[in-house]
Formats: sequence, structure tokens, C-alpha cells
Amino acid sequence: MKKIFIVLFIALIYVSCKHKEEEKHEEFKYLITTPITKDTIITKDYVSQIHSFKHIEIRALEKGYLKTISVDEGQHLKKGQKMFNIMPNIYRSELNKAKAEEKVAEIEYLNTKLLADENVVSENELAMSKANFDKAKAEVSLAQTHLDFTDIRAPFNGIMDHLHVREGSLLDEGELLTTLSDNSKMWVYFNVPEAEYLDYITSTKKDKKPEVSLQMANNKLFNQTGIVETIEGDFNSETGNIAFRATFPNPNGILRHGETGNIIMNIPFKDAIIIPQKTTFEILDKKYVFVVDENNVLRQQEIEVSAELENIFIVSKGLTKNDKILLEGLRKVKNNETIHSEFVAPDSVLSNLALYAE
Repeated sequence: MKKIFIVLFIALIYVSCKHKEEEKHEEFKYLITTPITKDTIITKDYVSQIHSFKHIEIRALEKGYLKTISVDEGQHLKKGQKMFNIMPNIYRSELNKAKAEEKVAEIEYLNTKLLADENVVSENELAMSKANFDKAKAEVSLAQTHLDFTDIRAPFNGIMDHLHVREGSLLDEGELLTTLSDNSKMWVYFNVPEAEYLDYITSTKKDKKPEVSLQMANNKLFNQTGIVETIEGDFNSETGNIAFRATFPNPNGILRHGETGNIIMNIPFKDAIIIPQKTTFEILDKKYVFVVDENNVLRQQEIEVSAELENIFIVSKGLTKNDKILLEGLRKVKNNETIHSEFVAPDSVLSNLALYAE
């Protein structure tokens, strides 16, 4: 009787252990899912340099003493407003001399013409006299131009920078006096990597100029929207970047030439393959996922990520929308291992990323 009791006890223990073992196997069902394919937009920011729409150097076109400065640093100037005056005495004298020589040449020409009309002198002498008269008129025009260059005026509306000279300075031809900036609109330059340029150029309509935002140095957004108008023709071979230029209206004059900021640009992705970040792991700076085949065997697959959003990656290479990938337990499995799995719809995964986070 005692032996029968012992046998029954062992049998009960065996059945109980087997039941627990079956329950244990049932607990190890790994969640798997597939990538989701959809059109999406990501936000990228790029360090930028802010330039005035027009920014020029004001230089002396003639030699001489700087007689007067009619403007001040930081002043808003109107087109045609007087800025500098170089002592004009010499140039005015040269103009008067040229006018006198013109008068002499004119008299000689008129006298020669009268003689030519009476056939006293030849047509060649008349032509020579006319040429001398024309030359004298040209000398007057040249002298007038030199005199005008002593009076320097603003070529457009703008803000003047600091002065490089003072009244009484002896100027050389071409010497820098100041700079002038037209800040009515601003050109903002930023560099875009080659891969992002390709994403941009292939997803943007040719007849539509994309809008961008500008984050200023104080981390606040500029209150105007810019438009990407031009892209440089060549890539920088050293950095692999290409320069974009966005134009921003600047009605309140907030932006100034030489400022810095960050361009914020929305880049559209068409039929993007999207996966949760938690489905990936890294080996030597390369990203991988576990792909599950029809026999529930895991295969380690390298992927390339073209963009990153909160909790998700946009995959450019290595996956298709039909691939099944391991959602959790990446540290518990190994390559070529067979698992028990349970499929979770990708829409449900993306909407509950926090739920599935490890």
C-alpha cells in the first residue's frame, strides 16, 4: 500500500511539472509586427548664416581729402541721400578748364565749317575740326563725372554700418568708407547633406517653392515665413553638403546682416517605411532588426535609417513593408533561433509605443 502511495505521489509531481512546463512554453510567445508604409513629414534644422538682400561696400571713387560726412553709423538712409563729400576744388577746376577748351574747339569748328562751305578748306580739315570739338565735349563729360564722384550718395534704401574714415582723412581711390545693407528682405544660407538633398529634390514639386522657418539665436522663431528659392550648382567635395538659400521678408528690420540662426525645414517622405526604434539594435555603429521568416526563424537584418522621429525610424534600405520583425525581447534571442510568435498590427504598435516599450 505504501509503495502504491509513493508511485501515485511521483505521478502527481510529474503531471504538475509537465503542466507548469507547458505553461512556461506558452508564456514565451514573442510579439512581432510589420513596418507601416505611409506618407509622412519630418522636421530638420540646419545651422544658417543670415545675409542682407543687398550688402555693399561704399568706397571712394576719387583721391582727395574727405571734406564732410553727412550721415552717422546705424542710420537708415534713403536712396540718393548724400553720404560723403570729397574736397571738389581740383575736380571743379578741371571741369572749368575742360569747358573752356570745349568752347575754343567749338569756335574753331564753326569757323572751319564756314570756310568749308565756301570751298576754302577741304572736307578733311572740317572733319578734323569736328573731331577736336567732339573730343573737347568728351573731356567736359569726363571732368563732370570726376566731380560728381566727389559727392557720394546712397545707391538704395538701407542701413549704414560703422565708419572706416573720419572727416579730413586723405583718401585713396577705392578706399573703403562704410557698408550699406538693404534689410527689407534677407537671404539665409544653410548647408544640406547629400542624402537629405536627394530626399528633398525627389519629393518636392518643381513648381512649388517649399516654406521654411527661422529659429533665431535667442531660440525664438522669427515671425515671418521664408521660401527656399535657390540651390547651389555644386556639392562641397570636403563636406558633402550643398548650399540652399531661403528668402525671408523683414518688414520690422529685426534681422541684420551677419546674424546666425537655424533653418527649420519640413521634408516630405512618400510611402515611407516606418518602424519603432525599439525594434532595432546596433553593432559597430550599424543598425539591425530581427526579421522573422515563415518558419518563425529569426534572421539578423542590417537596415539604413534616413530619418528619425520620436520613437520611430524611417527606413531607406533593408526592409520591405511585408517583412515581419521582432517587436520585443531582442536581448533574449539570437540569430537563426526559432521562436513562438504572436502578430501585432503595426497601426496598434505605433499608437501604443509606450505600452510596448521595454
